Amino acid sequence: MITFPNAKINLGLYIGKTLPNGFHEIVTAMVPVDWCDILEMVPSSTGETTLTVTGHSLPCPAEKNLVMKAYRIFKEAYPPAPAVEIHLHKEIPDGAGMGGGSSDAAFALKLLNDMTGHPFDLDQLAEMAAKVGSDCPFFIYNRPMLATGTGTTLTELDLPVGQLANLLIIKPQGSVSTAEAYAEARSSCRTAEELTETLTAPDGIGSWADRLGNDFTSSVAAKVPDVSEAIRWLKSHGAVYAEMTGSGSAVFGIFPTDILTDGIKGLPRGVRRHKCGVLTQ
Repeated sequence: MITFPNAKINLGLYIGKTLPNGFHEIVTAMVPVDWCDILEMVPSSTGETTLTVTGHSLPCPAEKNLVMKAYRIFKEAYPPAPAVEIHLHKEIPDGAGMGGGSSDAAFALKLLNDMTGHPFDLDQLAEMAAKVGSDCPFFIYNRPMLATGTGTTLTELDLPVGQLANLLIIKPQGSVSTAEAYAEARSSCRTAEELTETLTAPDGIGSWADRLGNDFTSSVAAKVPDVSEAIRWLKSHGAVYAEMTGSGSAVFGIFPTDILTDGIKGLPRGVRRHKCGVLTQ
């Protein structure tokens, strides 16, 4: 069986208080976009579960990959699950704030559920996904969601997805670890109600530039200057709204029409870029 785990962008990302367990409360909207990895899973010929990763390299061994963590969690919840051979081809950049690893893990859970005759519903899979990581439950549902708490409390959002059809995502070479990003970010203390009001305002995306932000952008951009350069480039080429996603360092721009061409010039060397749109179900 094969599937295509997709990335996400954050529309607004605000940091709240630090919890006793060290995690932070957040307020954000997560939106799925069509920059995808490839995940294949077949019954094992050896009786052992294995993971092979191709595409761009990852900074961790296969046994520590979130896909393997997801497999172990599913196997614990459903012992009859078979051993499988997994092939993950990476296209989504790591260190981007696009949730690529979380998406891979969530899609692995859904593939395993398909392979075993659907013993779990989506809500049960989301509970398993939360044990893998904070972004993972979002990818179980894979539609626009307001995320609060540590990111695992999800409420469906009715967003103007038609206005999000033309995106360009730029991934600079540099990145900052999530822990470092949290340590240096400043909270703007925005509420879920304020974010929802901004995203659903009658004047739409046109009002986002003045009202929608990311608490991580300034501190990450101080260490990865290409973040600011990419935001400036997107705005100068017609983006209605441009911002960093997650804790970075990828940056996205929303364009009113498909005005982008393959002849992109003026960006720093070494950046990755991808034209895409919001996934709709």
